[in-house]
Amino acid sequence: MRDLNCERIQVDEIWSYVQKKQRWVTPQDDRTRVGDIWTFVAIDPDTKLVPTYRVGKRTRAHAVAFMGDLSERLSNRVQLSSDALNTYVDAVERAFGASVDYGQAVKFYEAEPIGPGRYSPPKVVKQEKTVVAGNPDQAHISTSIIERQNLSMRMSMRRFTRLTNAFSKKLENLQAAVSLHFAHYNFVRMHRTLRMTPAMAAGVSDCLWSIEELVERTSD
Repeated sequence: MRDLNCERIQVDEIWSYVQKKQRWVTPQDDRTRVGDIWTFVAIDPDTKLVPTYRVGKRTRAHAVAFMGDLSERLSNRVQLSSDALNTYVDAVERAFGASVDYGQAVKFYEAEPIGPGRYSPPKVVKQEKTVVAGNPDQAHISTSIIERQNLSMRMSMRRFTRLTNAFSKKLENLQAAVSLHFAHYNFVRMHRTLRMTPAMAAGVSDCLWSIEELVERTSD
């Protein structure tokens, strides 16, 4: 997908792991391929289109590559929102230069619960919006839509479910699963609010793809 005219983009990362959890990774393991793996995701909050994603470690190199790919898909100046991940600041500057309006939505959480409720997510007690570059509309500095997308990923792909034995055993398997998920999400799955697919809402496709068409195209 190229020459997209998205007005706003939200980005975030979602955690998973490959082969074993990070605390069990040994010096003999290839640390670039096992342990904690993050999927960087971008979404247009208006059309719900996911123009790009990247599966890898939560490092500066992957953040830079992710933002660089995003910038190459857009045809206009965009307002960008992210969380407070430090590597985003450098990655956005490298990818967009001065041609971006960028803000961060920084959330503060209560102390992590213990005891029976220790698996419940902590509650947000405060959120601050910070302008990082350009002149973003502070009313639209938000990560709420991309965080909802993270939930969709966890519900749609078993390997992203917490406390599961369905984790990916190979990095390539995780990458393939994520690719298939977003192809289906963008082109096949009808969005309930939009009443069309995100690709149709963004003008990327003029029709609803069938599962058969998705399989045929991905096979090519």
